[in-house]
Amino acid sequence: MAPKRATPSSQSASSTPSHSSQSFKTTTSTSSSSSQSAQDILIGAWNNYLKSTPQRVKLIDVFMVFLVVVGALQFAYCVLAGNYARAEEKLERRCVIQQYASGPPDAWADMMPGMLQPFNAFLSGFSATVGQFVLTASLRIQTNPENKEEFKSVSHERAFADFVLGSLILHFFCVNFIN
Repeated sequence: MAPKRATPSSQSASSTPSHSSQSFKTTTSTSSSSSQSAQDILIGAWNNYLKSTPQRVKLIDVFMVFLVVVGALQFAYCVLAGNYARAEEKLERRCVIQQYASGPPDAWADMMPGMLQPFNAFLSGFSATVGQFVLTASLRIQTNPENKEEFKSVSHERAFADFVLGSLILHFFCVNFIN
């Protein structure tokens, strides 16, 4: 079969890819401008936050950021430096050995809480951080002037007293969970 000759319709088909490449260039240029507008949006939101947020709420927000950082550090330390899974495996092996050993079972039972105590300390500290974050978020919501209509019956002093009482109860349980 002989090769076909170029027809005007095939030439227009070959010109279409160049048109799509031009459209690709305009798409890339708009995506770079959209990233610039996203940066402008973030800067605008930050400036609006700085202008319109009361100092008391900003202080609460800083404490909440601190709690997030502390929680992230605790979790990272648990993952990177903790050997809790290995301690549980050792405990399981000792329990299996204890079943076949002729030693007194009370001696093995006394060793069990001490082996899991580091993991309890992590759980207690992480729970305290998360709980304190939740209590602080509640305090922020109740004391924010924008939410004044929703919390008419709750004064700022009452909200702070609830926050302090909740924090005391939370830390009492966390300290007792450590063992």
